[in-house]
Amino acid sequence: METLVRKLKLIVSDTVLRRRVLFVLVALVVFRLLANIPIPAAAGQNLAGLLANDQALGFLNLLTGGGLSAVSIVMLGVGPYITASIIMQLMTMMSPKMKAMQHEEGELGRRKMTQYSRLLAVPLALVQGYGLLVYLGHQGILAGLTPFEMLTNTLVVAAGSLLLMWIGELISEFGIGNGVSLIIFAGIISRIPSAAAELSYTFTVAQIPLYLGVLAATIAIIAAVVFMTEAERPVPVTYAKQARGGHMTGGTTQTYLPLRVNQAGVIPIIFALSILIFPTVVANALSTMGNGTVQVIAEAIQKALANGLIKGILYFVLVFIFTYFYTAVTFDPDAIATNLQKNGAFVPGIRPGQQTSEYLGKILTRITFIGAVFLGSIAVLPLVMEGLTGLTTLAIGGTSLLIVVSVVLDLVKKIDAQVSMREY
Repeated sequence: METLVRKLKLIVSDTVLRRRVLFVLVALVVFRLLANIPIPAAAGQNLAGLLANDQALGFLNLLTGGGLSAVSIVMLGVGPYITASIIMQLMTMMSPKMKAMQHEEGELGRRKMTQYSRLLAVPLALVQGYGLLVYLGHQGILAGLTPFEMLTNTLVVAAGSLLLMWIGELISEFGIGNGVSLIIFAGIISRIPSAAAELSYTFTVAQIPLYLGVLAATIAIIAAVVFMTEAERPVPVTYAKQARGGHMTGGTTQTYLPLRVNQAGVIPIIFALSILIFPTVVANALSTMGNGTVQVIAEAIQKALANGLIKGILYFVLVFIFTYFYTAVTFDPDAIATNLQKNGAFVPGIRPGQQTSEYLGKILTRITFIGAVFLGSIAVLPLVMEGLTGLTTLAIGGTSLLIVVSVVLDLVKKIDAQVSMREY
């Protein structure tokens, strides 16, 4: 408790930290204001009833922090930017040139990749915005739009998504934590008061066992997420003495290289949700085309994604794949092995260089499997609970809980890092 109070005092007293925290708070307030500004064609509209019966839109509303339920200018949220980032990361895996640009050019290469993701987010926002507006038109929410009105509202929705992307990047640069994750986090938290009020209105004594079960599951999920997020596999590393200028420097010391079980954090969940939403939005747009074949394909996609079992399997598989994928992008065993060798360090019993890289890669593959299965299971568990209880809000609430806990843990670590830098 004393440590917490001391850190809070340091945050308040330190000018730089205080500005960073205030910047994050102001940016999130701006986001919440934008989430309540409706698009021109939807003044006074609300999608609460539609979202209760459409889980895909419910997930999209989750990512937009309620922006979709208000048919706001940020109804797409950061979904297009996330999708663009996924595509660019896939390109680095498939294209040696782009991989070299990302890793060999250092900070300049990362900036180029970010810029490409921004540019790619523009057409994706236009396509997703148009598809969503067409779907809402079919549901009678935005019926009777002229081509000019459709074009205007599509541009407004796409511009809102890009504005939100910009706000997220500002948070990452001038604030603390990952801006995109914090925007999603703020949107989820903002829904707690309305959800609590809804539960209080519909509360009956007969539902007490159900609520207690949900509370127990919530506590168990929080504990499991914290445990798996903090879990590490320590790899022993020995630093040998080195001869420099005719003198022996250093000593034979042993330390550990911590390999996290859940190296990817919450990113696979966000990626998987974005990918699940994208085909639904595109299929809705294609279903309006006059081509019979295209309509049949679109209807088949819509029917498949409406099936709870198929959606659950896809969700689990996507989370599993993206966990491995993001871990491979963020952790390079070859680079770690090279750095260890340059610093005169080695893993006991393993030859420096290629064998060390293979050893680290083998360990990472095994522990990532555990992390991927855990994330996939936690992600699908709310869908199972929905099938057992019939309450759709549990599916969304479970995913929200997973994102919130992971984002909070990451934010706390980054704040601790900032505080430690200033303490020393």
